[in-house]
Amino acid sequence: MDGSHQTVEDTSTTQTSGWRLWLLDRIGRLDTRPDQRANQIFMVLSLVIGALTGLAVVAFILVTERAGMRLYPVGGAPWRRLAFPVGGSLGIGYLLYRFFPDARGSGVPQTKAALFARDGKITLRTVLGKFFCTSATLASGIPLGREGPSVQVGAGIGSVLGQFLGLGPEQMRKLIPVGAAAAVAAAFNTPLAAVVFALEEIVGDLNAPMMGGVVLASATAWIVLRLSLGNAPLFKVPQYQLVSSAEFAVYAVLGIAGGLVSAIFTRSLLGIRARFLRFPRNTVWIQPLAGGLLVGIIGWFVPQVLGVGYGFVGDALNGSMAIRLMVMLLILKVITVTASYATGNAGGIFGPALFIGAMLGGTVGTAAHHIFPAYTATPGAYALVGMGAVFAGVVRAPMTSVLMIFEMTQDYAVIVPLMIANLISLFVAGKLQHEPIYEALAEQDGIHLPSSKTRQGFGRRVAATIMKPATYALDASTTVKIAFDQIRASGSNTWLVTDPRGVIGVVNLIRLERELAGHGDDPLGLMVGPLDFPHVHPDHGLDLALERMGANQIDIIPVVNRANIHQLAGTVALQDVLDVYGVAPRQNFG
Repeated sequence: MDGSHQTVEDTSTTQTSGWRLWLLDRIGRLDTRPDQRANQIFMVLSLVIGALTGLAVVAFILVTERAGMRLYPVGGAPWRRLAFPVGGSLGIGYLLYRFFPDARGSGVPQTKAALFARDGKITLRTVLGKFFCTSATLASGIPLGREGPSVQVGAGIGSVLGQFLGLGPEQMRKLIPVGAAAAVAAAFNTPLAAVVFALEEIVGDLNAPMMGGVVLASATAWIVLRLSLGNAPLFKVPQYQLVSSAEFAVYAVLGIAGGLVSAIFTRSLLGIRARFLRFPRNTVWIQPLAGGLLVGIIGWFVPQVLGVGYGFVGDALNGSMAIRLMVMLLILKVITVTASYATGNAGGIFGPALFIGAMLGGTVGTAAHHIFPAYTATPGAYALVGMGAVFAGVVRAPMTSVLMIFEMTQDYAVIVPLMIANLISLFVAGKLQHEPIYEALAEQDGIHLPSSKTRQGFGRRVAATIMKPATYALDASTTVKIAFDQIRASGSNTWLVTDPRGVIGVVNLIRLERELAGHGDDPLGLMVGPLDFPHVHPDHGLDLALERMGANQIDIIPVVNRANIHQLAGTVALQDVLDVYGVAPRQNFG
């Protein structure tokens, strides 16, 4: 019986592998040169990813909008506006905790983590969980966006397809921005901005080699959207007109306000989320209820805060919303969105950033038009620019913001005011909140995404090229005295400190000798900071490894995984770094 079962499994596996090889061979027959074959396979996959992602985003739009209209219709009973956000956040919170832990949050940090820290891998379970949980969350009235989750779904479609075909890590990583671009193109109906977003924000390189596939996937997803839902733009915007050159001063003020609001939004979200992350792990499933309850209570009195609210954005863009309502929605939306996201609900911040920007711009524009009616345009023009300013300040993707608003309006006259407001907002937000929101969110989850400087350094001498397995490690429960005696006898100046999680710190002989007098019986775990110890990542340059070794007086530094700082990949020794550069050390530290 066992042998028969094994034969069936082997036959099934052989048939599946044979089908994949046949598919790749059919695509590859288009050209016999290896480089051309690889490029053609990539372009065909980009086309397929674009089509599948376009269909997924269309389904996202239909499910969230139609379900929301049924659950809490305009003029419906107030209890609905309380019950559905509370019930939705509680039910989806459990599903996220129990079955889909990687489907929480926006999706953009997770997409970047897949690209830079997980060899381009996103599981099918995560893709399905992201689609289902986000759809249910947004349909219940939680005021988050569907665009960020769409990015993870699109990238996940590319990743799952690549895994199915057995592609290597390098090819898999190329499919991540392809799916992300397709998702943004379909979600916003802006194919050009989608290309720039994928390269500017996800990859961090506008000259990335996968640009052709990104463009093809974006165009394909956009075509699918048009064929499925028609040619209507996301927002119907009146023709923009610059009334006076004095308006540029008002747009500068709007840029300052946009930067302030962006920083407040980002800092509030990160601060609240940091508090909830400190709670015990077994409370994660119920934490989204806090955000849902707050949304429900506010929604009972102000139903406009429920959902993404693109209809109200349209009202602000067309100048048909009172300034008092815009100010109220601006404040309440910041509160409900930050609370909803920080407590662990599934949803993004793209849509909310546009909503908040529209309310801010409409408020500034209404006030300016009231004071200087002859020198300023209608409030709708300022609402439009405000959308771009807050998006640029929160997401830190200024070029994407400019192109997105331009594609929405098809009006070149809005470009200059938008560039002014975006640049000022980006500057102000950067001064008040140094770390971009997606990098900060990933870091809170223990994922260290590469900075723009690190990304630009890919291909140089990096830690991965010379790292070796760790040979000197002490358990965190070892006392300072025992550790001192062991290190002194070993002849090595530096040892790693580990616990069940993995590496949690680095100690050297000098520091142990300093601690020996008063803390000889203390365990090493008290000496180190598990989240703040000297380390480098495999893609970090050797110059950074050398700098951090010198700053911490150590001659060995751990190389850790970007997705888990405690996961040790190897170690880099000072002597090996100096050998690479052809330098003989005069003496070791200590």
